[in-house]
Amino acid sequence: MAKQSTTSGIPLNPLAFIKKYDELWNRLLFLLGALIVYRLGSHIPVPGMNPIELANFFQRNSNTFLGMFNLFSGGALERMSIMALGIMPYISASIVVQMMSTIVPSLEALKKEGESGRRQLSKYTRQGALALAFVQAVGMSTGLLAGGLTVTTGLGFYIPAVTSLVAGAMFLMWLGEQITERGIGNGISILILASILAGAPGMIGTALSQGTNLIVMFLFAVLALAVIAGIVYIERAQRKVPVNYAQKQQQGRKIYAQQQSHLPLKLNMAGVIPAIFASSLLLLPASLGQWTSGNANPTTTQEILQNISLVLHPGEPLYLLLFGVMIIFFCYFYTALMFNPNEVAENLKRSGAYIPGIRPGQQTKRYLDFVLNRLTFIGAIYMTVICVLPMTINPAFSSGASLLIMVVVLMDFIAQIQAHLMTHQYHDQTLIKSSTH
Repeated sequence: MAKQSTTSGIPLNPLAFIKKYDELWNRLLFLLGALIVYRLGSHIPVPGMNPIELANFFQRNSNTFLGMFNLFSGGALERMSIMALGIMPYISASIVVQMMSTIVPSLEALKKEGESGRRQLSKYTRQGALALAFVQAVGMSTGLLAGGLTVTTGLGFYIPAVTSLVAGAMFLMWLGEQITERGIGNGISILILASILAGAPGMIGTALSQGTNLIVMFLFAVLALAVIAGIVYIERAQRKVPVNYAQKQQQGRKIYAQQQSHLPLKLNMAGVIPAIFASSLLLLPASLGQWTSGNANPTTTQEILQNISLVLHPGEPLYLLLFGVMIIFFCYFYTALMFNPNEVAENLKRSGAYIPGIRPGQQTKRYLDFVLNRLTFIGAIYMTVICVLPMTINPAFSSGASLLIMVVVLMDFIAQIQAHLMTHQYHDQTLIKSSTH
């Protein structure tokens, strides 16, 4: 019988591949099914909307912050579907819980309790997401009524609209958790990626319909490829801090010689969270001003909100300045949440490890602080340039942050697939070795 051909241990026959990597295949199928459900749900409209007025409203505001928010929702906001809030309530709640876990002693203790503590923190995150979704749903419904975009008014619109929007946000939160558990990759990040990819054809079509020069589009495509290459290089960059263990380690009757290792510190340890959080915070005052712009006789408060919306328009100098400053701030802040030099120094000291030339304890902590601050500064500048530079070229380009998110999420997705493949290959090699003995 002919031997089945393989490449690097992976069967070339598709049926044999599915049979060998059935777990990976099932995870990919679950991910595909979840994304189909997500895209179908984004086309279910909120009850009581006027589709004609809604289309005219978004046509007038296509180049404002609403266009950016619509991009991250995959067009759900433009259609005012039940998933118009997206996963922003969950992201905001998770960041708030992480921030509070470093300040509140009881929450900090939960972080150290292992799996039970993580489940409790996840419960708090879900409750916070529910509260934020309700507040945002009420605000969005009020803005829709004020703008004359509905066919019903009063409680006849509020109750079904708020209920639908909150249910859609909670469903997306649940769907993201299911993707993380039963699919491939981080579920919330995958949903954001799907939203951005869903809006990409519309952006390209808009550029073609506006008569954009093909040479200009080609140059932008080349620039995008160069930016992608730079993002991949920076995201993979690490500073390897050398770590040595004690000269001799005794385990039972055996004595081992000195062991050498390293502590990997990523150049961009905060990931894409600073860009997402900065965008969501800047959208809040602009959203309030935009939703109140439909009133013929605005109050003083509404006029102030409208003026704030104008100065915080994407591409305006104040918007670009605040966006860059907030990205840098959240890079430092989120890195401090993710990496605690004092805790790492204590762990190294307890395990008998040390950094060459650095005394264990406080000197190690200060050294790690120094290295981490320098790395974070470079990572913050890199993220600011990626997110802000496209808007300085053209205010309609909000693709810097979305491009960064796409590349980082795809890198994580590919890494997890490779990890599953390596696990199967290691399992196969173990079975082969056991069968030969």
